[in-house]
Amino acid sequence: MPVRKFRDVSEMKDVWYEPGDPKLFRALQNIWTFARLVYAPKFPPGVYKHRSVSEMNAQTEQWQEANFRAFQARRSEIKK
Repeated sequence: MPVRKFRDVSEMKDVWYEPGDPKLFRALQNIWTFARLVYAPKFPPGVYKHRSVSEMNAQTEQWQEANFRAFQARRSEIKK
């Protein structure tokens, strides 16, 4: 996807789509697909009780680490 630079908002006329334009739906689909592939954090459902703040922080770090590894795996899939 090419990157375009604009000096002013008035130069962005060709970027906007009219409501109902099929290009609009494809653009939205591409954005949602990209977001799903790049940022899809998962946290176990439920309420967790911890004995201390440090225990809670350790659990949160484990979840974040797992999400980051999943992100790296998805990223390597995209590059293939």
